[in-house]
Amino acid sequence: MFPTMIGTVVIAGIVGYVAEKTGFTRNGYLASIIICVGGAFLFYFVRLMFGIGFNSAGLNAIASSIGALIIVPFHWRRK
Repeated sequence: MFPTMIGTVVIAGIVGYVAEKTGFTRNGYLASIIICVGGAFLFYFVRLMFGIGFNSAGLNAIASSIGALIIVPFHWRRK
């Protein structure tokens, strides 16, 4: 369980960095990484409690990180 959580954090950090490096987001490196790690943690614990998600922990981390990057910045952006 613990190595899976560490792997989730590492994958989420990489997704946040790559999203910022490629121009997918414009939040800043640290903000994107924090958003990705938060989304990955949330999805990790939902997967533990309810069993909702993909069979692969890495795929869960990637999908939840991208989802968090899409949802969070648009939710807080002003019109």
